[in-house]
Amino acid sequence: MAADLRGSSGSNKYARLSYWLDSLPESLTPRRSLDRDVDCDVAIVGGGYTGLWTAYYLREADRTLRVAVIEREICGFGASGRNGGWCSGRIAASWPRIAKESGVESATRMRRAMEATVDEVGRIAKLESIDCDFQKGGTVDAARTEVQLGRARAEVEQARAVGIGPEDFALLDAERASAMLGAEAIMGGTYTPHCAAIHPARLARGLAEVAERNGVRIFERTPVDRIDLRMLRCRGGTVRAPVIVRATEGFTATLRGLRRQLVPLYSLMIATEPLPASTWESIGLARRETFSDYRHLFIYGQRTADGRLAFGGRGAPYHFGSTVISRHDSDVRVHRALARTLVALFPALKGIEITHRWGGPIGVPRDWYPSVGFDPESGLAWANGYVGYGVAAANLAGRTLADLIVNRDSELTRLPWVDHHSRQWEPEPLRFAGVNLGLYCMRSADRIENRTGRPARRAAVFERLLQS
Repeated sequence: MAADLRGSSGSNKYARLSYWLDSLPESLTPRRSLDRDVDCDVAIVGGGYTGLWTAYYLREADRTLRVAVIEREICGFGASGRNGGWCSGRIAASWPRIAKESGVESATRMRRAMEATVDEVGRIAKLESIDCDFQKGGTVDAARTEVQLGRARAEVEQARAVGIGPEDFALLDAERASAMLGAEAIMGGTYTPHCAAIHPARLARGLAEVAERNGVRIFERTPVDRIDLRMLRCRGGTVRAPVIVRATEGFTATLRGLRRQLVPLYSLMIATEPLPASTWESIGLARRETFSDYRHLFIYGQRTADGRLAFGGRGAPYHFGSTVISRHDSDVRVHRALARTLVALFPALKGIEITHRWGGPIGVPRDWYPSVGFDPESGLAWANGYVGYGVAAANLAGRTLADLIVNRDSELTRLPWVDHHSRQWEPEPLRFAGVNLGLYCMRSADRIENRTGRPARRAAVFERLLQS
């Protein structure tokens, strides 16, 4: 979706976007572009997980529906082909927060729906023969200081208060945590079984093939210039449909009139060369558990099916005006910091080659709360705001959108994120100052805690501001 990619030919430029896209066995040659006017029943803007899952479940619900996906580059170009590969039962908004705003029963339904979605993704991958290296090993979050351990204990207490038991979210002592994750200085942590490690680009590309096989028309290399009432104005033609689904996530700010809807916040990643068995014996992750820790500036990693460590984190700056361009996909400072953090976690990796460095934008709503919705009067549907947890959430969103569009009352259409509306982000330059100040607060809070051994108040203050 970056304009400067469209001028070159061939598929190599797409392979360079991430380790995941580079490791695909098939060609990334784009499908045909839109070159004429098209009429359909549902037009979907965006060929990532949200758009493809919505198309898949719409055709499952009604085989007579004419569904078209319009993608500016290729399917899997955005976060779907560049993320950390966590198919997680979490969402960005915490379960205690949802319980406070919508009630414990509503939060419980949302949580169970998300946890079941992990298995649904695995079920469809198996059913449709999508080889995405799906392995449900859960997630271990390590506590590596006393302050982090205190946060882990507090999170478990909050979970128990809203009915989440140890079978879904467990507190780990140092021995149990270290048995899963052989990182340095582990003092404990938490574990949830509701996460699978996957190869995200294989899922995205496989899903596109299945959707196309099921009758969905996919037009790639087709920028949408404007979304009008029941109409998409594209380069190459106009798409008319009574229902239009906006599935643009981190690229939403590039659409006219939506610059303040979601902040495109960049998350960057690295991948190591394949590691020897002796190294994996010390690192652990024997069941390919995904992992993080309780620092404020979020990190995330997984053991890939071919024996690499894929590792990422936040920390890249927000760019003025919510700009989304390809040169923001890489930041030497952040990539070096990720490599240092990885070695600090696993000293055995010192000297290991980093073979891939990449990044891309995720969509962040003002209150960090994802939403799904459909307005029958205008015909506009949307799902967005996953804040990096979109691998599973996009599947649940796609099923929910399908039910809303075909007017099928279901448990999904009554989940608390349906028709949730986040307020817009502040105009510039307040947005630029506020987002980057938040990144600074989180980074400096980690430094303060490491130096003093006490919780940094600034992190808690900023988190409250996000939900205001």
